[in-house]
Amino acid sequence: MLAGALLGISLAAPLIRLSDAHPITIATWRLAIALVPIAVLAWRAGSLRAYRTLSRRHLFSALGAGVLLALHFWSWNASLRYTSVAASVTLVNLQPVLIAAISARWLGEPPSRRQWVGIVIAMLGAIGVAWVDAPASANGTGLATRSALFGDALAVLGAITAAGYYLLGRTVRQVLDTWGYVLLAYGAALCTLLLLATPAGATLWPQPPREWAVFAALAVGPMLLGHTGMNYALGRLPAYLVNLTVLGEPVGATLLAAVLPFIGEVPSVGTVACGAVVLVGVVVAARR
Repeated sequence: MLAGALLGISLAAPLIRLSDAHPITIATWRLAIALVPIAVLAWRAGSLRAYRTLSRRHLFSALGAGVLLALHFWSWNASLRYTSVAASVTLVNLQPVLIAAISARWLGEPPSRRQWVGIVIAMLGAIGVAWVDAPASANGTGLATRSALFGDALAVLGAITAAGYYLLGRTVRQVLDTWGYVLLAYGAALCTLLLLATPAGATLWPQPPREWAVFAALAVGPMLLGHTGMNYALGRLPAYLVNLTVLGEPVGATLLAAVLPFIGEVPSVGTVACGAVVLVGVVVAARR
């Protein structure tokens, strides 16, 4: 399931690059389309009955996870407008490091000395990615540099919100099955995005056929196969282990962005080198 989830999430960044829609529009339709089969499967599996005995704490945790997922989608989708696929997916995949750091206070599980070493290594690599991915503009104004750094900051925000999403999901998956949990979490994420759409100036309807094709592909691949596959695994494996699967996303997404002719985004040597440092740090920090 984790192998299939990795394949699914690796498709997200290249697909988002193909869309001209607002980042919130992309995330909204991605969730709305995916929720249709999820609702049917939850009903057929009898998952809805578990809501009657769900505690208030677990209910709020599931809804909170959905809000964080919505913010993750918005910030990460937006980052791909300003920075490269390689930089965006590398920085957003600081999640395992952040989970290790948050666990020290929230779960009472402080990282070991080796894990803190890994955190420092990963952060240094992330700074390197942001630095080499911000080329100076041709006219010397530095606008391109600020644009890329803004995209990198959005990707880091995406990592923070995703870390909270996985941590909350781990607690709720102990009492809800996959379909029952994702129906609550994805539903809360969809409602959050709908509330943000108007203030953000996102146009939800109408959309051209090309955009509908991208939205459907995002719903089937990254959403149903990727995120739902990981939520399935959260019921059987620790959050840190499930989240480590996302380390393969920079490799898959960067390769797809480089070989697909309609993207053709070949990463620089510096981006690859600094991205490798990030991954080394994450492995050192999250490995047991």
